[in-house]
Amino acid sequence: MSPPWPPTDRPDDAAPRRELWPADLVYDGLGRPRRDAAVVLQVNPLPATVVAVGPLAELRAQHPAARLRPRTPVVAPPPVNAHTHLDLSRMPLTRGPYVDFIRAVIAHRRAGGRGLVAARAGLDELKAAGVRTVGDIVTDEAVLALLLADPDLQGVAYWEVFAPDPADADAAYDAALDVVRRFRPRERPGCVRLGLSPHAPHTVSGPLLQRLAGLARTERLPLQVHVAEDPGEVALHRHGDGPLCEAMGPILRAFRPSGRSPVGYLDALGVLAARPTLVHAIHVDDDDLRRLQRAGCVVVHCPRSNAVLGCGTFPWAAYARHGVSVALGTDSRGSSPSLDPVDEWAAAVAVHGSAADPAQLLWAAVKGGHRALGSTPPRAVRGSPAAGLVAWRPGAPWPPPREAAGAGPVGDVPGAAG
Repeated sequence: MSPPWPPTDRPDDAAPRRELWPADLVYDGLGRPRRDAAVVLQVNPLPATVVAVGPLAELRAQHPAARLRPRTPVVAPPPVNAHTHLDLSRMPLTRGPYVDFIRAVIAHRRAGGRGLVAARAGLDELKAAGVRTVGDIVTDEAVLALLLADPDLQGVAYWEVFAPDPADADAAYDAALDVVRRFRPRERPGCVRLGLSPHAPHTVSGPLLQRLAGLARTERLPLQVHVAEDPGEVALHRHGDGPLCEAMGPILRAFRPSGRSPVGYLDALGVLAARPTLVHAIHVDDDDLRRLQRAGCVVVHCPRSNAVLGCGTFPWAAYARHGVSVALGTDSRGSSPSLDPVDEWAAAVAVHGSAADPAQLLWAAVKGGHRALGSTPPRAVRGSPAAGLVAWRPGAPWPPPREAAGAGPVGDVPGAAG
């Protein structure tokens, strides 16, 4: 992703000059993305500004003197990385199955691999990709301070809560409340806000989930929860067994299955009433989707992570049918080859093929991401700075060549090859 303007060949004179930038998809932040469209820019005098956005043929006819620039796949506002874990940026990419990945994350943390150093590396990668809006799960107060103080970043830093035993609910709630009270005053307008992330409905006890959701509603804190990422989570919640139950062992010794789906369980507890952003939500049925639509929840889709971990394919068509808003996120470097949401968008296009319109996925990467994080996307209207638009150029094909041949787990996921 890169800004194609201002042009590198700056004019030496002061004569007005316009350029026309065509793209397969153009999104100005309003309505829906346009196919086979273009942007006309006033590039002299600088700084460049937007003149018009519309169908390519019409703009060429209306602006015949405008210099035609190279066609790009997408021209749009910068995409949003609506879900990641910056403090896992030094974790090696770990292939599935999902339960092995959970074990690897636990081992990585015990070895001291999470924290400020890793988060700084992830933040540098994020900014190098041109991303300025992010939803990050935070487990270290130093990382929380870093994100809240960054003047060039917006989005949400979600403080993670992990406490599956109901006996620990009071202490975990008090600790989360203490973080909120100490860090909320550090928020600044237009920058990163503080949020809460009860990790998942099986790693945070029911009483604690309810209290955290109540705190979020009272304090108007954004919530983000991992849910229904792996089939084992459904088995765990419905029957109290399965590979996830076996893998987490003593950690879930106090867990009792509700007999419901993971989303249904959150709804029964009243958590959906706090309108959390839900991450993954792959293994859902029509009843779950009706609950999400009714509550107004946004779901963050992470196609590359899902494929790498063998979690299954996100049911895009079902989400579209039920009118549930979807955003895109990369998840962590532990399960994704980059933190660039442009690459995530390109992977989503390949993964879903004819089941999803690339324009819909583009909307998810921009407007859906801002909706998930409660921020406002830039809008390219006449006279607005051209810097609010960038050219999207995916860095790598998906799946990677080795996986495309079926040599690894990504190639084994239905639909991963596009």
